[in-house]
Amino acid sequence: MSGFWKPGSERPKLVDDEEGGVLFFSAPRASAGGYGYANLERQRLRLPVYKFRTAILYLIENHATTIIVGETGSGKTTQVPQYLKEAGWAESGRVIACTQPRRLAVQSVASRVAEEMGVKLGEEVGYTIRFEDMTTPNKTMIKFLTDGVLLREMMEDPLLTKYSVIMVDEAHERSLSTDMLLGLLKKVQRRRPELRLIISSATIEAKSMASFFSSSKKRSIQASVDNVPQAVPGIISVEGKGFPVEILYSEEPFSNYVEAAVSTVISIHGQEPAGDILVFLTGQDDIEMAASLLREESQALESLSSGLLILPLYSGLPRAEQDLVFSPTPRGKRKVIISTNIAETSLTLEGVVYVVDCGFSKQRFYNPISDIENLVVAPISKASARQRAGRAGRVRAGKCFRLYTEEYFVKEMAAEGIPEMQRSNLASSVIQLKSLGIDNILGFDWMSPPSPESMIRALEVLYSLGILDDDAKLTTPTGFQVAEFPLDPMISKMILSANNNGCSEEAITIAAVLSIQSIWVSIRGSQRELDDAKLRFAAAEGDHISYLNVYKGFLDSGKSPQWCHKNFINYQAMKKVIEIRDQLIRLLKRLGMVPGSCEGDTMAVQKAIVAGFFSNACRFDPLGQNGMYKSLRSSQEVYIHPSSVLFRVNPKWVIYHSIVSTDRQYMRNVLAIDPSWLTEAAPHFYQLQKPYLGAL
Repeated sequence: MSGFWKPGSERPKLVDDEEGGVLFFSAPRASAGGYGYANLERQRLRLPVYKFRTAILYLIENHATTIIVGETGSGKTTQVPQYLKEAGWAESGRVIACTQPRRLAVQSVASRVAEEMGVKLGEEVGYTIRFEDMTTPNKTMIKFLTDGVLLREMMEDPLLTKYSVIMVDEAHERSLSTDMLLGLLKKVQRRRPELRLIISSATIEAKSMASFFSSSKKRSIQASVDNVPQAVPGIISVEGKGFPVEILYSEEPFSNYVEAAVSTVISIHGQEPAGDILVFLTGQDDIEMAASLLREESQALESLSSGLLILPLYSGLPRAEQDLVFSPTPRGKRKVIISTNIAETSLTLEGVVYVVDCGFSKQRFYNPISDIENLVVAPISKASARQRAGRAGRVRAGKCFRLYTEEYFVKEMAAEGIPEMQRSNLASSVIQLKSLGIDNILGFDWMSPPSPESMIRALEVLYSLGILDDDAKLTTPTGFQVAEFPLDPMISKMILSANNNGCSEEAITIAAVLSIQSIWVSIRGSQRELDDAKLRFAAAEGDHISYLNVYKGFLDSGKSPQWCHKNFINYQAMKKVIEIRDQLIRLLKRLGMVPGSCEGDTMAVQKAIVAGFFSNACRFDPLGQNGMYKSLRSSQEVYIHPSSVLFRVNPKWVIYHSIVSTDRQYMRNVLAIDPSWLTEAAPHFYQLQKPYLGAL
């Protein structure tokens, strides 16, 4: 049964997804495996990439950089690292690295490769994601990791000396970490000509990648004479084993894509032959609404209710539900997987014949002027639309139903998405580059340069936090200490300030909870019970202190799953909080600090939080409507999110952890403060005015 794991085998690991939610992954068993053949070795030989094995190894041998273009499912991610090991690139203690933008993909691919090689995960094949290391020193030969983790490894070893080959997979996603990594690896190659890079992408961005890596510094290309690989990148295209996909557009634009997706699924199920359906929606709310509507519709049409297996796929899913997504479809059933764009490239879902594409995804957009980072529903690009359609042609000819018009696709849809580098808060990236000794950030070799406004704002914020000095260099010790934490710089500064206030234990607990998407379990139709559960832990000071109450309750219960269930708390998330806490405490000790607790002195904790988040201060506007606040820095109109314990309480002064944008700008994780703490924590940033406090 999929809900259990075999005795003697390792318990499936808990991983974070790219948004910090908690997901499980257990690799499918070989017999019911991803490619439908009983024998793993035979499956490997049938993958499209196998035909190109010799050509790929030849290019890697002779070129410093090799660019592999191949669609999802061609086998490049799982097979190329194995080909490299077979060819001797992991001998003499060397390691082959393969990076992924998403944590879920790192863990699932590593599980699959370990299974194919017949080794235990964590030994010859391992993985590292933030807050979790499943590798064995001197034994791991193939290591899967996120781009962000490899960037952090560069802080210890700038030239990445233990790696013989580094494969940057899913480079077309152009995540913030991927773009930084590509710029840094280009620099590393100049110092380590023997290092081989493989850039793997599912879309044809090969020319821009090739021109980026064609070194401007002349290097000998007589590989045969002086054993230096050619500087000009080699390019190879690995054709997929895809079947033709018929694209169907809507005749008119839809006003509600969730309802349109549901009615499309109903008509597919009623009119099309067997085959699973993959529906792309934007996030958990949309997915749950669609699943609910689909259940209602299918129950109303009795002929449908027995045949549809409705399965959501998003961050924070319970393990049993996620197992169902990856397990084979039961006989006589049709799976309907309703997913975020995580199923676009990172995961392979076999059995899908029909794709329903809503044309939107949730994307982060940072406005450096207002200093607010929003998670907004935005139109996808043509490249993403093609990726989504391609998921329908894996097992046989499929169909993709696009919930937008052909005219819109042809004339209005952008060809490529905006790289994350150009729509993100760059504060963490600047710290990482500075800690690697790269002081001329504006002169750094970016594939897509960020906007000057974003860069200036990042420098301003880091300067105000005391992380950068007047010369824009990391301060001693604060700047270098913050760089050690794999956290947002504001959270890191909060922990360091808490250490001075004697409450670092509490701050680390808060940091661990903020690193996870949510510790609450949201069950459809149980909103009232969830609200009542939150009230049991609610602190008048706000959400951060309420989290301390939850953590204390969890420890007092003996870390009981039953206690979590009774209080609508996600047990797996709380276990993850404990793991993250342990790592942060180890890190604090490594920095020479002794974690301490202030035993219920909430003011000390509040002041520590203010020291990190003072720039996120807001003041209640008594003249505004429905609990409106204004941010001190930019007079932005914001509201307390309904999930906060301070919703409808409306303290006069608050600070927030993040803003989420829907119909309004909502503050999440809100803390009530005394305005005098702002001038105390940041006299350089705020001054006291009459009749109220204002930002300079």
